[in-house]
Amino acid sequence: MSDYDNNNQGAIWKNDKRSTEKHPHFTGDATINNIEYRVSAWKRDPDAKPNRPALNFKFTPKDALKPAPKPENDAPLNDDIPF
Repeated sequence: MSDYDNNNQGAIWKNDKRSTEKHPHFTGDATINNIEYRVSAWKRDPDAKPNRPALNFKFTPKDALKPAPKPENDAPLNDDIPF
């Protein structure tokens, strides 16, 4: 197969599921130092002061998006409960 290295690269696309002002305008993925991230980006307010960034980014490790596993309860059952 190919020796293509996707490290330190990413891409974003228009967020078609955006339903509130808090949702990002763009979403995508990036790999930085071999760690996969979910990328969210917001366009700046057109009425904002000049010299502001055109986009603001947030990078969230994909591992942080997975639900935490439920801890297993290894405590023995107490069948002597009187009720």
